[in-house]
Amino acid sequence: MGQDHSHSHGITATGRHRKRLVAVLGIADAGHMLSDAAGVTIALLASWIAGRPASNQRTYGYQRAEVLAALANALILIVISVVIFTEAVRRFGAPPEVQTDIMLFAAVLGAVANLVSLVILRTAQDESLNIRGAYLEVLGDLLGSVAVIIAAAVIMLTGFQAADTIASVLIALMILPRAWSLLRDVVDVLLEASPKGVEVQMIREHILSVAGVTDVHDIHIWTITSGVPVFSAHVVVEDGVLNARGADQLLDKLITCLGSHFDTDHCTFQLEPASHSEHEAHQHA
Repeated sequence: MGQDHSHSHGITATGRHRKRLVAVLGIADAGHMLSDAAGVTIALLASWIAGRPASNQRTYGYQRAEVLAALANALILIVISVVIFTEAVRRFGAPPEVQTDIMLFAAVLGAVANLVSLVILRTAQDESLNIRGAYLEVLGDLLGSVAVIIAAAVIMLTGFQAADTIASVLIALMILPRAWSLLRDVVDVLLEASPKGVEVQMIREHILSVAGVTDVHDIHIWTITSGVPVFSAHVVVEDGVLNARGADQLLDKLITCLGSHFDTDHCTFQLEPASHSEHEAHQHA
């Protein structure tokens, strides 16, 4: 007996914060920050695509588009970091002459715009991998602007031209681990790993504590995209309890139990009478 107590797949975490992305895109466009604009545009387009309705061919709709966007931004950041690092190492022995006045003006302007954008995305990036990708694009630019400001000041005060090259190396070293962390989390979602912070054993114990439940197996917990976790399990129940109280009452208890330990609107329980489970066990013995 299978029962699905989901009525919709719900709005994604990115969808709840789409206006933030629009605001940051406006700032990036006004400041002619191509890197930021590209990353935010990817995230925003993915959010709109993810909002398209489900179909018979795509029963979860296009929500995974947000995860793919986060993957794209993570890979872009990694490539940018590697390019910055290798180019900096290449010119380390012969640093180019730097026009500090132009460099400083552009860096200060970029830093202010990036700082505002970062504040707008700060809370949302904890909820959405897609927004986190855009956030890291902005953070990378902010770190770059700060490093450039410091380098320009050093060059102006001391004439040490290599400061710009050293700043580039530091930028790459700060961006790369954050981009790698994002990539690792995206891969976890694509491989349908259990969401972070979810203790499967604890959920199993709480389901077993529901009156009438004798066993639970085939537990699966995964994430379609940020903000849309999914749960399914086979629950073995006493024949008498199932017959006396009905599937709906037992399912309501299971949903309440699950809701207090795992925040999801989409969960599927397959109820199996104990006698049927024992029959299957004998057949496979």
